[in-house]
Amino acid sequence: MMDNPEEDSLNLHEDEEIIEVIDLDDTEQTAEDLAEELEDVDFSEAGNADDDGWETEDEMESEQDDSELTFSKHTGSVFCVSLDPVSNSLAVTGGEDDRAFVWSVSDGDVLFECTGHKDSVTCAAFSCDSKLVVSADMSGLIKVWKVENKEEIWSFEVGDLEWLEWHPCAPVLLAGTADGNVWMWKIPSGECKTFQGPSCQATSGKILPDGKRAIVGYEDGSLRLWDLKQGNAVYVIKGHDGHQGALTSIACNKEGTLALTGSVDGQAKLFNTSTGKVLCSLSNENSEAKDSMQEQDSNSVESVGFCNVLPLVAVAYLDGTLAIYDMNSQSLRHRCKHEVGVVHLQWEEASAVVYTCNLAGVVTLWDARSGVMMSEYCGHSAEILDFVLNRDASVAVTAGGDHQAKVFCLQRPDR
Repeated sequence: MMDNPEEDSLNLHEDEEIIEVIDLDDTEQTAEDLAEELEDVDFSEAGNADDDGWETEDEMESEQDDSELTFSKHTGSVFCVSLDPVSNSLAVTGGEDDRAFVWSVSDGDVLFECTGHKDSVTCAAFSCDSKLVVSADMSGLIKVWKVENKEEIWSFEVGDLEWLEWHPCAPVLLAGTADGNVWMWKIPSGECKTFQGPSCQATSGKILPDGKRAIVGYEDGSLRLWDLKQGNAVYVIKGHDGHQGALTSIACNKEGTLALTGSVDGQAKLFNTSTGKVLCSLSNENSEAKDSMQEQDSNSVESVGFCNVLPLVAVAYLDGTLAIYDMNSQSLRHRCKHEVGVVHLQWEEASAVVYTCNLAGVVTLWDARSGVMMSEYCGHSAEILDFVLNRDASVAVTAGGDHQAKVFCLQRPDR
């Protein structure tokens, strides 16, 4: 299906300034008269953006801010954000400045800082009961803090960290590292188990809702379903059935019976978690206007997710496409276009609305039933690197490359 080129054209706003043009032929002023008048002009005032109507790049970028609150304690890009699952009142953010903060979503006040990191904090999240928070940096230093007394209760150091996730119903951590290992710890005792994968990076992981199994994707395009209690790989998906590049994202449906994986190879694969059978491969390839092979290869899948209320899945691509697929027919339902790459997507818990954040610093709401954009929220002056919705999707908290985290109150006419 060909995209409508008119959608990509520049929109001219009706409120643009109109510059009055003076026709010198209709005036009796000579060039000498003009030169004399210019001698009296104070050019020191002319460069003021507020006076002459021109804006600097920074002023244009920051002109619209739809956020309710801006958290500005970080001094580098903010890489990750998470909300406490019990009350949704606390956020934790981690950043390029080697710092992580636990702070209040309502007023931005810092509850405490997760200190002692020596590299960019790329993972930060609350445990399922909101009593613990983990902060972890790229070098592999992992720290767990007790929220109630703001004290560090456990730390451990692994190799270069790729991802980290709390167990959905127990104080247990799972982490994947660049050497291909997956680690599991009980907190705070530190009891440990490792799951040895191929000799390449364990690039993504997801604990299934039953809490007994985890899907781990690797740099070589393979994935393994691990039995967390027994410590063995139940099955391996690789070769023709697997991906042809590193896995970037993994999601599962709420029952845990189906999983969806995304990869730098531009493919998303839907499979049965019990059997390991791949049900279909989903691609963003446009049959009417195929891109070059190089462009296809570079169109990585950045994020995937299941709709809870309809048999739909969403796949976000680096080229700016959000694709909505129907699982029953295994066909493309809608192609929603962004002007820039999509970083992350998240579905509302109880509706067919999907949210995206992108490299232009915008949060966008899409109706997956129609493929229509519902609204946009701006305010960041750089890319949004992560975001999270609260339980009823009334609030989004974002993490940006502009050193800021923002809280957006999401207004919906149907609510």
